[in-house]
This record gives sequence, structure tokens and C-alpha cells, in this order.
Amino acid sequence: MRRLFWLSVGAGLGIYGMRRASRLARSLTPQNVAVRAGDRLRMFTHDVRLGMQDREEQLREAIELDRVVPEPREDSPRRVLRARYAIIDDEKDGH
Repeated sequence: MRRLFWLSVGAGLGIYGMRRASRLARSLTPQNVAVRAGDRLRMFTHDVRLGMQDREEQLREAIELDRVVPEPREDSPRRVLRARYAIIDDEKDGH
């Protein structure tokens, strides 16, 4: 009786192991591996795009880029700013 019990346990484990091994072998075919890699790449790019959008919103908020610029008033004086340019002579500069 004991031998019959252990024989049936061993046969059951053998069948279970063979089914698991065949499922694993089917999942590791080149086509299935490529499909899974493509899916993971799509999920990764989606996550990266969401992260980029979140960061862009944070940066826009930080520099107040989306704020509406107020219209200039007519009674306020306007100034014209002029830039000054300095020409540096390379011989005198020491380079």
C-alpha cells in the first residue's frame, strides 16, 4: 500500500512537472519573447512620456510660463534700453 501511494505521488509530480516545463518552453519561444519585450517597451515609453508631461507642468508652473501677460497701460512711461558692446582686442587681453 505504501509503495502504491508513493508511486502515485511520484507519477502525479512527474505529470505536473512535465506540464509546467512544456508551458515554460512555449512561453520562451522567440515570438512570445519578442511580443513581451515589445509590450514592456511600450509601457516604458508610456511611463516616460507621462513623467515628461508631469515635469513640464512643474517647470511651467515654476517659471509662470502660462501666466497671462498684463497689457501695458497707456499712462505709464516707456523706456528704451540700449545695449553696450565692448570690443576686446585679443592682443591686449592676453590670449
